[in-house]
Amino acid sequence: MRTDFETLRTLATYTINVLKENHMIEFDSAGREALIDAMATEYGVAFATDEDIRDQAIEEVEEKMGEDFLPEDITESEIFNHARKEIIKSFNGENIGGLYLVESLHQIAKRMTSFLMDCELIDDVFGTDEELNQFLISRIRNFSPKKN
Repeated sequence: MRTDFETLRTLATYTINVLKENHMIEFDSAGREALIDAMATEYGVAFATDEDIRDQAIEEVEEKMGEDFLPEDITESEIFNHARKEIIKSFNGENIGGLYLVESLHQIAKRMTSFLMDCELIDDVFGTDEELNQFLISRIRNFSPKKN
């Protein structure tokens, strides 16, 4: 399965659901879709999708070869595949549900805790920062787009 912004939306939906089910956040259900989009966008800073890696690899190939000398189907070229593999290697192979970690899982949990505290779409947050961080680490670690 290839990951893209929809995968980030799935992770955001999953996160919101488990936080709500565990009585850790309250929000107006009318703003649910806006909350999902806002959280997915925040997750987009912390995770790279296959789509992000593809775009980055294309940029690298364009820089090396110049736009005038690009192969017709750039994504099938050996230089593209090499650039893509190098980008993935830079993430040390760390991924969750096909999403590559740009930050450590601990940093992602801290980022998302701050997001929860500051988001205008969330009415109330229950628990300390540390409780939220630990909860988010355990839930994000178990995320799978196929299951969720």
